[in-house]
Parts: sequence; structure tokens; C-alpha cells
Amino acid sequence: MSHDAHNHDHDLGFAHDLPRMIGRRRLLTLMGGIGVLSITGGAAAALECVALPWETAGPYPADGTNRKDGQVVNALTQDGVIRQDLRRSFGDLTPVADGAELELELTLVDTDGCAPLAGYAIYLWHCDAVGQYSLYDMTDANYLRGVGVAGADGKVRFTTIFPGCYDGRWPHMHFEVFESVEAAISGEASVLTAQIAMPEEASAALYAADTRYGGGGDNLRRVTLSSDMVFSDNSAEALEQQAMTVSGDSVGGYVGSVTIAVDLTAERSMGTMPGGPPPGGFTGGRPPAPPKG
Repeated sequence: MSHDAHNHDHDLGFAHDLPRMIGRRRLLTLMGGIGVLSITGGAAAALECVALPWETAGPYPADGTNRKDGQVVNALTQDGVIRQDLRRSFGDLTPVADGAELELELTLVDTDGCAPLAGYAIYLWHCDAVGQYSLYDMTDANYLRGVGVAGADGKVRFTTIFPGCYDGRWPHMHFEVFESVEAAISGEASVLTAQIAMPEEASAALYAADTRYGGGGDNLRRVTLSSDMVFSDNSAEALEQQAMTVSGDSVGGYVGSVTIAVDLTAERSMGTMPGGPPPGGFTGGRPPAPPKG
């Protein structure tokens, strides 16, 4: 197996990395060194740390909880999943996701005093520019998925693309937070499974300007946060907490940030679609759109 020289130091899977880690301090040193543009500012200073609600992982988590064509899909045990740049496929796969670049900073905090969750791991995944998910819609690609580990300040940084908008859902990203990478690889329950809402203004502008996002603008106009099957029942405070703050444009790329506040005393449960997905999966590979009205 070969690795791109640029990503060789960090694009290593759990099976490769864990035997080489010398305690948590070594792991934090390795992962905390991945740096991109810092985007902290006044908004972060005013953070109230509202606990994010548990939400569905959806039908495409690739975390070992579901199957594709009868086979368990688990990106978390694949070589290369611990990484900063999510645009490339990893391991033995080679496709690269096309779309507007997004430099993303996630800050993991405990709702109790907004304390940073140093050493916690986050698994992030989302669709591509046209609403397709790797390992499900494209079995030869595993891009737009990856794991990062929070440094002492609770921050995890990824380079990815701005996700598209498919029919029936508000543009979004999925994530699962684990107490450690060891917890993730061993199949332990996450301490939070939830989603990030993309901002409407930036999404609409991108979909209108960039032909790679074909159909995204029309799909966005047919859905609102109040009609979205996931975000519709969240409180205004929770929606504000889980909404990504974005700057930039379709030409120069985007910079985004979200603070993910985790209530570590909350009852843990696996995120599922309401009622669970049907045994054969969703017709057309997508959950049904919520009823209008």
C-alpha cells in the first residue's frame, strides 16, 4: 500500500497508529500538530455551550452499524482514516472529491463550564457536491470521511469541501464524538451523534455560482430548517449552536467553524432514522422527504 507523500505523516488508520502510540500524550502530540487557519473570534468568546441534541447518524455512517450489499461498512477500521484532508480517498482507494474547499475548525467542549474535551475523537462525514456519499453511492471511494483528535484546546481541524444539498434535506454534515480513538475502533457507543447545519446564505450563493453543485440550489429552495426531518424539532438555541459559521466565497474557498458542546451526563443512544431504515435500505438511496405543510 502506498500513500501520497504529502499525507503520509497523518493519513494513518487506527490499526496502523494505535500499536505505535505511547499513551495519550503521544497521540495528542501527533494529532495536535495538524494545523490550518485558526478561526476563533468574538463569536467563540460569547459561546454559551448549549448541549447539542442527539440526532440520526442517517443511512450512510460507515461506522460498522449497517451494511451495503450485505457487507458491513466500517471506515473507522480502514488504514488512513485519521487525517486532516478529507478530500482524498484513503487506503487503497484513489478518487478525490471535487467541490469548493472548506477549511473547518471544530471545537469539542463539555457543556459543564465549556471545558475543552482534549483527547476526544470526532468522526466527520458528509456528502459530495451533488449529494452522493462515499462507500454507498460510490463504492470505489471513501473520501469526505475522517477522524481527528482534539488537542488541549479541544480543537480539531479538517480540510474538506462544502457539501451539496440533495432533495429533502437541509445541507449538513454528520459526526460522532468518542472519548478516544480506542473507543471508536472498539465499537463503543459515541458520547454524541449529531449533525451540523450549513448556513443558508453561503449555501445558496455557492450553489448558484458553482456548476459542480448542479441542482443544489433547487433542492435548497424546497426545504427549510423548520421542515427538515432532523433539524425541525431542535430548539432555537441548539440550532444556533450547531450552525456552522462560514466566511469566504466559491472562488477563494471557505473557512468554517462550529463549537460542538457535549453533555457527558446525557443518556447515550445510537442515532437512527425515525423508525429506523427499512431492511432493504431507502428507495433511491435517500431517506424520504418530510411531508409538506
